[in-house]
Amino acid sequence: MSALDLTKHFSGDLRRLTTTIGVAIAFFGLLLLAIIAYAGWSANETATERERTLVENALNESIARALNEQKSVAWWDDPITKITDEAIDLEFTDANFGVFLTETYGHDEVYILNAEDHPLYGFANAGRLEPSAFERRRPVLEALIAEIRRGDRSRLRTRPDMFSESKGHYRVLTGVQVARWGGHIVSVDGLPAVVAGMTIVPNIDASLLKGTPNLLLSITNIDEAFISEIGRSLLLPDLALTPQETKGDGVISEAFVGDDGIPAGFLSWTTRRPGHVLLTIILPLVAFGVIATGGLSSTILRRLRRASEELAQREAQARHEAKHDALSGLPNRVHMVDKIDSFLQGRLLETHDNRAVAAYLDVDRFKDVNDTLGHHAGDQLIKLVARRLMECLRPNDFLARFGGDEFVILCAPAGAETSSALADRVSQAFALPFAINGQNIRVTASVGIAVAPDNGVTADELMRHADIALYEAKDRGRDRAVLFSDEMARQVERRRAIELDLRAAIDTDMLCLNYQPIVSSHSGEIVGLEALLRWRHPVHGDMSPADFIPIAENAGLLPSLGEWVLSHAMADCRRWPHLEVSVNLSPVQFRHVDLETTLRKLIAEYGVEPSRFVLEITEGVLLEATEHTNLTLDALRSLGFRTALDDFGTGYSSLAYLCNFKFDKIKIDRSFVRRISRVDISRTIVQSVVSIGRGLGMDIVAEGVETEFEAMMMTKLGCTELQGYYFSRPISADQMTQLLRTFQPKRPASAPAAVRAATTS
Repeated sequence: MSALDLTKHFSGDLRRLTTTIGVAIAFFGLLLLAIIAYAGWSANETATERERTLVENALNESIARALNEQKSVAWWDDPITKITDEAIDLEFTDANFGVFLTETYGHDEVYILNAEDHPLYGFANAGRLEPSAFERRRPVLEALIAEIRRGDRSRLRTRPDMFSESKGHYRVLTGVQVARWGGHIVSVDGLPAVVAGMTIVPNIDASLLKGTPNLLLSITNIDEAFISEIGRSLLLPDLALTPQETKGDGVISEAFVGDDGIPAGFLSWTTRRPGHVLLTIILPLVAFGVIATGGLSSTILRRLRRASEELAQREAQARHEAKHDALSGLPNRVHMVDKIDSFLQGRLLETHDNRAVAAYLDVDRFKDVNDTLGHHAGDQLIKLVARRLMECLRPNDFLARFGGDEFVILCAPAGAETSSALADRVSQAFALPFAINGQNIRVTASVGIAVAPDNGVTADELMRHADIALYEAKDRGRDRAVLFSDEMARQVERRRAIELDLRAAIDTDMLCLNYQPIVSSHSGEIVGLEALLRWRHPVHGDMSPADFIPIAENAGLLPSLGEWVLSHAMADCRRWPHLEVSVNLSPVQFRHVDLETTLRKLIAEYGVEPSRFVLEITEGVLLEATEHTNLTLDALRSLGFRTALDDFGTGYSSLAYLCNFKFDKIKIDRSFVRRISRVDISRTIVQSVVSIGRGLGMDIVAEGVETEFEAMMMTKLGCTELQGYYFSRPISADQMTQLLRTFQPKRPASAPAAVRAATTS
């Protein structure tokens, strides 16, 4: 091809490119104009919405301001002694409540009610009112009074409690005294008004307050001056409250409805229009610029070339980032899998003497570091762990971060001793503490190791088996390295199969509840039953809850399993209307389930009386007691359920639990019952628990009673109820109904000599 032909060919290509660019410029120019037009319109809309929010916030702040003004006189020792049902210091009350609030802060009406919400004092129009004058305002203020006194928020629209943010420093001054308050905008005599109230409580000497505190109420009319003040503060000079909707260019007129649902007119103002400049000035200028840009094709071509080069650089960076972890800078999961597959499919298969070792590493209790020191500290720890591991590995070893606190090490090729040597090097990496934010943090790691080709010939197989070994290392107590074996895989498959069967058993109602009687130590009669979960597996036969409950917990099945038990216990309890039924609650139900909602639903579904149920809680719930746990326990009691502290005496059980948490019952663990005749310390502990529990008004249940001697012994020590094989094994609901018909009370008439000797020794 000649130079001319080359020139023509290039010119043609350039012409086509220029045409393409021209079309692109026209398209994107129009798109840009559309974006600017939309931006102008959107800016106007955003400004209007922001003004609406500011007005609403200003109204909310006016309520908080009224409460803060009340607080200056209501949280004070003097009103407690000078304003009582028996006598009122009117001079003091006028000066510090009536005159102060109306003249200093502009409140229009001020009232003080006693503990029974009868009026003690009133002030309005620069003069004192007869207390009975409050009765004409009672219908308007009744809902506010109910909210403050009883927490009833159903009658007025809820507003943000901005006042709470400013009262934090009063917590020390008020001690254990709890102040209550409330504020709303309601219609008073057909006009909107800010109504606010709070209890009058001491701020120094909490003992001054006896019984229910008096209540301070005030009314501040939302008039023209009130609205004008809001307008000035928001830079909305023409903000006004009008009876009719206002029309006009740029005028916003919003319906003003009080918290009581009564319309109070319209709030109107002229909105700012920040997008006006965009629409009237910027848009025409940009349109001109778009047209002018069409003639600058050569400049655009250069920009395209530069953009192409930048794109190539970004693509290279993206490829790097796709295979590397941003935090640690290590290769990521994708890169590691490629590395393993590349080795296994190439060198390993060709040279059978070479092996590969994959170690799956997890930092033990990494979540605790995040929870206690913060996520920034956790990120720092990940970086330090990555650095330590890189320093202790061989030059040919490959380290990757799989995410979170998980790392994978590939040693390829590897010899016979590589696994143990790698475990030692990892242990050395974690031997010294890590310095984070000036603190020395000591952490350990669990490691699962798999060897190719023995444990897999693909990356998926090798990593899956290393993960199984890691699970086993954590199950054995963490801070160790475990080499994968086929038995581990079989155990995982067994657990997985049991998990699937358990899911099916819950869905198809193949589980069952057995019941064990609880007997009164005084009458020998059955006074209650404990519901115990049982499962007859189609392959493994009768499975102990100790076998399948841990599997259910790991699989996240405990919430549905716990609801299944509660549901069937409530259904069965209708057979024995004279007995209470005990049901165990797991810690998972407290931490991850809305237990209160579940119980409310079941109560409504089965129509049962909550007081017939004893919800048994293990110390695991209290050991990690949080605000959520305390709120849940309070909710259970408010619903009417009784509660019991189960298996007391095991683990980290503390007598402090009995004082800090209110239970109806304490269940003494069977290990103490079995040792009661031969271990003095067991008897001493039981006596202490019984003494404290009975002193706090709790019943004491002895679990695992298997002999008459144990029954008499626990009765002698003061236990109120007994439970165990001595009375009956756990049996089905039908068998329990039959047992109740034939049961003969087992009440020890008197303690034999052996019991008397044991309790006095």
